[in-house]
Amino acid sequence: MRLIVYHVNQDDPKKCTARKMERFGLAKIVRKVDRIPRKAIILNPFARIPFSRLDREISSRFGIAAIDCSWKEVERAFSKLSRFPNQRSLPFLIPVNPINFGRPPKLSTLEAFIACLYIIGEDQLVERLSGLYKWSPHFLEINRELLDTYRNSKNPEEILEKLERFF
Repeated sequence: MRLIVYHVNQDDPKKCTARKMERFGLAKIVRKVDRIPRKAIILNPFARIPFSRLDREISSRFGIAAIDCSWKEVERAFSKLSRFPNQRSLPFLIPVNPINFGRPPKLSTLEAFIACLYIIGEDQLVERLSGLYKWSPHFLEINRELLDTYRNSKNPEEILEKLERFF
């Protein structure tokens, strides 16, 4: 599974989850948009379609791309990616990263990848990513019920229906 991070250098390098994933060989950082595979799943908080288990095949073939940027600059960063066809949002999840703890939807890049991989059943990779920080296993603990709901949903529409009932 290719995990690609479009990195725009807006965060503290010591706290950057994407850089740590790259150091451990779990993700590839790119600094130019044209380095992202055109058909990859692009995680975009503004996308209308939620990531679901139906995205497994595309993810396996072309990868999943996350944008590592400051949440203050998120709209500008994502405007550069409008030409990519497979834009997906993540359904509601609670972040546990120390910077945005408990403030949905402000997931770290690591949390976003863990969520996607859990939803499509890539449990071994989820386990490896969850071991990178002391706080990262808690992301799964806190969000287990939601993640299981998303994993067991047949399609994005069912995820949206369940979220509507949840709230």
